[in-house]
Formats: sequence, C-alpha cells, structure tokens
Amino acid sequence: MARSGASVLTRPLLEAVVTMLAVLATLRCTQLIAPGGGPAVLAVVLCLSLSRSHMDRDLRGRLEAAVALPLVGFVAMGVGVLLRQTPWLGAAVFTAGMFLSIWLRRFGSMARRAGRLIALPFIALLTVPHVRVAAGSAIPAVLVPVAVALLSLLWVTVFHQLARYLRLLPPVILAPSTAAPVPPSSMRPTASTRMAIQMVVALALSFVVGYLCFAERWAWIVLTTVIVNIGNRGRLDVAYKSGLRVLGAAAGTVMAMSLSFHAAGDPVATGLWILAALFFGVWLRPLGYAWWALFVTLALALLQSLQPVPPSLLLWQRLVEIVIGAVIGLASAWFVLPVRSSDVLRRRLADALAAMSEAMDPSIPERTPVRVADALDQIRDMAAPFRTSRRLTRRFRSMQPADWIDTLLACRATAIDVIVRGETPGRVRQAIGAARKSLREPEALLPALQRLREALDTDAQSPKPMEGTGPASPPASTAV
Repeated sequence: MARSGASVLTRPLLEAVVTMLAVLATLRCTQLIAPGGGPAVLAVVLCLSLSRSHMDRDLRGRLEAAVALPLVGFVAMGVGVLLRQTPWLGAAVFTAGMFLSIWLRRFGSMARRAGRLIALPFIALLTVPHVRVAAGSAIPAVLVPVAVALLSLLWVTVFHQLARYLRLLPPVILAPSTAAPVPPSSMRPTASTRMAIQMVVALALSFVVGYLCFAERWAWIVLTTVIVNIGNRGRLDVAYKSGLRVLGAAAGTVMAMSLSFHAAGDPVATGLWILAALFFGVWLRPLGYAWWALFVTLALALLQSLQPVPPSLLLWQRLVEIVIGAVIGLASAWFVLPVRSSDVLRRRLADALAAMSEAMDPSIPERTPVRVADALDQIRDMAAPFRTSRRLTRRFRSMQPADWIDTLLACRATAIDVIVRGETPGRVRQAIGAARKSLREPEALLPALQRLREALDTDAQSPKPMEGTGPASPPASTAV
C-alpha cells in the first residue's frame, strides 16, 4: 500500500504508455470508419478522459459506460448542433447538463458515476464543437460520435486490462465508499448543490463574455471555466488550479509558437508533436497540474496552428481567453455560495480516521487496509493547494491545514503495517478516537494527529512476538 519513491515517475510513465497505446488504436479504427480531423480529435479527448476516470476498472463500470455513453453522446451531439445554429439556446442546454452532472453527486456513488458519464461528452464538445466527417465515411455522420465513444471505451479497457494482467499496472482494488451521508441543512444547500450553482453562474458569464466579445473563439473561455471549476474541492482548490492553468497555458503558448514555426503547417509533423505533448502531459500530471496545463495547451495550440491564421496571433488571443475563463471560474467559486476548502479537507480527514478506526476494531473479524489507503490517497490528492497556501501565508497564519495533511499522511506506512499484521493496539485506537473528536475544534486537531503519529511510531518500535509463537505464555509457577 505504501508508495515508494521510484513509483512517483515509474507508475505514471507506464500509465501514460498504456493510455497512448489506447489513443493510437482508437485513432486508427476511427480513421478507417470515419476519416477526418473532427472524429480523430474526439477519439483522443475521449480516450484521455476515460483513462483518467477509470470507468473501465470493473465490469459494472464498463457496462454502465457502454450503455450511457452512446445516449449521452447523442444528447451532446444535439447540444453541439444547438451551439452552432442557435447559440444562446445551446448555451442554456449545455449549462443545464453541466449543472446536472455535478448536482447528482449528492445521491451516492452510482449517481456520481452517472454525473461523470454526462460530463465527459459535454467537455469533449468544447474541444470538438462539430464533428465534421470527410467523404468516404463507412457510417452515417450522425453515428460517428457514438462509434468513436464505444471504440474509445473498448481500447482503453483492452489496454488497461492487458497491462494489469502483465502486472505493468497494479490490480484494481475497489474500496467501499468512505463518505458519510451529508445531513440536510435548512440554512444552506449541500456542497454538491453549491458547486453546481457555481458552475451555472460561471458558465453563464463565460458564454455571455465569449459570445459578445470573442464570437469565433468563445469555446476557450468556456473550456477554461469548466476545467477550473469541475471536480473542485473548495475555493482554494479553484484558485490553485486557476493559477496553474494560466501559468501552464503561458508556457505552452511560448513553446507552441516555436514548434508551430518548425512544423511549418506540416500535418504529419504537427500530429506527431501533438501526440508527444499529450504523452508528456499524461505522464507528468501527477507531479503537478501545471504540467498538464502546459502540455494540453501546447497540443491544442498546435492543433489550431493548422488553420489558415497566423499562429502567433491565435496563440496570444487564446492566452487572453484562458485568463478570462480562469478569472470567471475563480470569481464564481469565491463569491457564489463558496465552499471552504478546509471544510472539505476535514470531511476527508474524518473519512480516513473512521476507516482507521474500523480497520483496528477487534470486534470486526475481517480487517483490511484498503479503505484506509483509499481515504489517505484522497487526502494526498488535496495536498498541493494547501501546501502552496502554507508557503505563502506561514508568516501571518499560525494554523495551517497543510500540517494536518502532512501529519496524517506520515502515519500511512505504520498504520497499514499495523492493520496488515492484524493488531488492534489500545493506545492507537484511543489516539484515533481523540483525533476524531478534535475535528470539530481545528485548533486541537494538529496536536491530536501528532499524538496519533507518536502512538503508531511507538507501536512500530515495540518488540513483537515471534511469528508462530502466539501471545506470551504465563510463568510456569502460575500455570494451572
């Protein structure tokens, strides 16, 4: 369960290779049945999104995606037609679809999966607003998005399963959800509802600004707004992603200007550069969102450099639009029913501590570290914005949520080791209980987590009975 230092780059590299193999296979099949740039771009976008969402990781997820993707693809295709022919109506329907994909999160894991399936074609729609099929297509144009979606799911599943069979990727271990039901509130909407409303406001502003000021390139503003707001974990997370999105886009713009001049409009050379950029983006994304923003911006910029417009003009205009979209997304998350990132973090901490408590409960016969590892992974994924905030505010803020994250993550190896050995040390269980009680008092949370870490370290250093000897026997003089 513990991650070694070597896996920081090795495992993402293997995942990037598997993803790009799925992309190439899907591209080849797509070009055979539906030649043209539009289907090819749609194939790449769906493969990247499906690989990251891991909808193929179990049979149920694959069946759900196979049934739902074609249906949602038809709807998204209809929305694309509306965006082209009646833009304002299309914008309203698109906004409603994104609202639904986020709002569904409140109804449990199945609804969350449905929300991801809804969002996937809608996000792809911003990259490929209209799938133009070249002459010689083997299927009607109306069926192309559906066929591409199913091909993407097929090849992503095939290559992921093959990589797991060859042990290039670890097997999928499905952990039960650790999230507790959200209690209803008469004062404010739940977090998922607030985030859905934030998305509606941000998209409404993005479409208005895009249609009125950037009629030909509105999609860049809307796409950036969606990227920085969807899946957000509070306003600090949106601020962090907005900043990295702009920095990565600026770096990608500079690189794209150089590469576009070298490619000189050659479609083959440009296509190879695009695939290389996507590979590095997928590989380096775990190291920081800025890498993903940089290489995706580079890939999209190279794609549009094939248009009969001066590349430098397009690239700088695109950077301005990305900045506008990031500002709109950040403003919506910060001022429209804001969700505090520290509250989201404390919810995740509560889930992790509850999983630890259950895994060390002697009354439970079967105890595994799966839920603990999954909950700690979710906390780790939230760490970057808090650590950045700590670097910027350490001089005038004494309480730093990043310290909560670092302290609990430092318990990972020893906690999992205790669970694997089947032990239920009383001192550790008491420390877990104290940490759970302190979640309502942020000032007391860090000391409680530090005591939990000390208890785990003490238990790890204490001598253990030799394997097979069982508990220590009583002295001979007292034996009956």
